[in-house]
Amino acid sequence: MSLHEFLQNRQQISVTTGQPFVREAREAPKITEEGKTFAQILADKSAVSFSGHALRRLESRSIDITDGGKLDRLNRGVELAASKGSSDALVLVDSTAFVVSVKNNKVITTLSGADLPGNVFTNIDSTIII
Repeated sequence: MSLHEFLQNRQQISVTTGQPFVREAREAPKITEEGKTFAQILADKSAVSFSGHALRRLESRSIDITDGGKLDRLNRGVELAASKGSSDALVLVDSTAFVVSVKNNKVITTLSGADLPGNVFTNIDSTIII
C-alpha cells in the first residue's frame, strides 16, 4: 500500500481509545458498622487523600487498598514523587495504578488488573513503581 492509498483510506480505520465513558449515578455514601464512610476510614489511615472520583472507582472496581500494605506503599510512592519534585504522578502498586496530584497529596483516579491494558496516562510528569 502506498502512502497515497493509506492517506485516502485512513478515515475507514477503526480506532479504539480504551473504556467507553459512562456517567455513573451518584449514590449516598455507604456507612460502615463504625458509623464512618469509606472516605473517612481512608482519611484516618492515609497521608494521601482520595477525590470523590477515586473513591467511586475504588468501590466500583472492587479495589482493596488495605490488602498487603498497598495503602502504605502508595503513601511511600507519593513521598518519593514529592522528593523528586513531581507535581502529578502515576504510582504503580502491584497491579493497581493510582494517578496522584502530588502537590495536593490527592489520588485523582485508580485502575486495577484488567482495566489497565489500553489506557494512556496523560498529564503526569513521573511514574513511581512500588
